[in-house]
Parts: sequence; C-alpha cells; structure tokens
Amino acid sequence: MTATPALAIFPSLRGQRVFITGGGTGIGAAIVAAFAEQGAQVAFVDVAAAESAALAQRLAAAGHPAPWWRSCDVRDVAALQGAVEEATRELGDFSTLVNNVARDDRHTIESVTPEYWDERMAVNQRPAFFAIQAIVPGMRRLGGGSVINMGSTGWQSKGSEYPCYAIAKSSVNGLTRGLAGSLGRDRIRVNTVSPGWVMTERQIKLWLNAEGEEAIKRNQCLPDKLQPSDVARMVLFLASADAAMCTAQEFKVDAGWN
Repeated sequence: MTATPALAIFPSLRGQRVFITGGGTGIGAAIVAAFAEQGAQVAFVDVAAAESAALAQRLAAAGHPAPWWRSCDVRDVAALQGAVEEATRELGDFSTLVNNVARDDRHTIESVTPEYWDERMAVNQRPAFFAIQAIVPGMRRLGGGSVINMGSTGWQSKGSEYPCYAIAKSSVNGLTRGLAGSLGRDRIRVNTVSPGWVMTERQIKLWLNAEGEEAIKRNQCLPDKLQPSDVARMVLFLASADAAMCTAQEFKVDAGWN
C-alpha cells in the first residue's frame, strides 16, 4: 500500500485573504478547504447554502480559520459584486481571487434558445469578469495579487454534450490573456487552471458510467482518477509567492488526457 505523501505548505499563503466563487461544493469546496488548511482567510459564495454552512463548520471545527461565506446566485452581478464588497469591508482586501463557479449541464445544439444561451453564460462566463472587476481595486491597494480562472479541458477534447459550456469555458483563456498585460503592471497575476474529468460527487452521480470508466483508462496517461484536491493543489501554487513570475498561462490538471 502506497503511503500518503506529505504535501507542500506555502508560508506565503498564511494569513492571506482569498475570495472563491462556487466554493460550497465540488472542486470549489476542495479549494476552500485547501486554502483554510494553509492558514488563509477564505471568503466564498455559493447557492448551496446547506453545503456551504456544513463546510464552514467542518473547517472551523478542525481548527482552521473559519471561512466567511454568503449564499449568492452569481447570475445576479450586483449580488456577486455586493458580496465581494461586503467581504472586503469585514475582512480586508483580497490578494487572491479564484473564479471557480460553473455548471456543465448537458444540452444539444438544437435545444438552445436565446434565453438558455444567456442563462448559461450568466453562470459559466460572466461572473469571472465581474468578480475581477470588483476585487482588483483591493489588489492594487495591496500592491499585487493573483487571479485564478478555472477553465476546462472538456472543450479541448471536443466534448459534444454541452456546446454552451464549451463556448463559455473556451473564453476563459481569452479572459486570462486579455487581462494579464494590463493587470500585470500592478503586479496582479492572471492564470487559468483547466481540470480534466474530476471525480466530484456530481460527476459520479450524473455522468460516470461504464463507458466513462473506459474513457478514463483510454485517455489518461496516469491510472488514478482525478480528485478535487488534485486541482486545489495547483490553485494553491498559483496563489503563492512561489508562482511570482507565472502569469497569462494555462495550467492543466488532467492526468495527461489532453
């Protein structure tokens, strides 16, 4: 039996303030926990109130800094930016933003209406820009920061079951590269983390079947299934001072699928 390896501790993250969208479940919850375990002060928003409350209580009970959180539908830009402002008033300016929120609901090209299109972009594309807009003034006051936009490798492997999601997620690299130059002058780094097929509770419940198991074996270079914590480790690195000269890049965590 392979021993569990000791993972990195990033001293530069202790005491830092981190804001995460979609932090109550799945990959987002793993990112919240990973930062809290590093001693960072985490704030997050999510529509899943019960799961968010349980996560915050669990981390506090384990002796980590208790996360600040609010129930927030990120489709409402004013509510999202209001949550950033409220968290900033209560905790202080944030040195890290993780734009994690997304939903990979399945749909066909024939079924998409203008209303559905707008709703998908309101979840999967628009919140990242407006969260950055709200949080960058504080990063400037701090003298720098790290923005981490969560992308996806699904569109890169030509996944065909979610065209709106694929379009939204493919734009993440444009957001990263389009802002890295102007924000870099203020020492604000902007990067993309693109996960492969991560075994969240949602993915296992809704999409993982025998065909999916075979696809993982066939396409991944590494035999182990990706876990939310694997993605969180890359996010920690990019938020830390160890990544001080990393910006405008995409970092894939996909076990070699793409």
